[in-house]
Amino acid sequence: MTGQAARPVWPSATPPPAEPALSWELRQIAQLPRVRAELRQHATTQAAGRGPAEERADDLRDQLILALDEMASNALRHGGGQVRAAVRVTADAYLVEVSDQAAGTPPSPAVGRDPSEGGLGLYLIAEMATAHGWYVSAGNKYVWALLPRA
Repeated sequence: MTGQAARPVWPSATPPPAEPALSWELRQIAQLPRVRAELRQHATTQAAGRGPAEERADDLRDQLILALDEMASNALRHGGGQVRAAVRVTADAYLVEVSDQAAGTPPSPAVGRDPSEGGLGLYLIAEMATAHGWYVSAGNKYVWALLPRA
């Protein structure tokens, strides 16, 4: 894959409006297991009685948790400054949004790297999401993905 092919993977765009659900201020990778557990509990509670097949609901929950984990770990490793993560809800989706203070550095999917070396999380999130993008506001970079709830 070339650098030119990778650019549209994370377009510059703002997310749709969504209602707050969960948020975290993150300082280190070691906080992510607790964040994943809190998100899993929230998503499990919200899915109760919604009607989709349990196996499909489990897959969507796992995708949500994976997306937040990848985006937050990227921000903590590469973003710099204060990192914030939030999950919001729309009528049929979760909006995952992570911000850092590297406003001049857009999300950069790995290019020309052996998949065994990692760095393919942004491609994976782009495949799972119904919409995704990034934008800059008040000196912070925001990276977001919209993932289905049902």
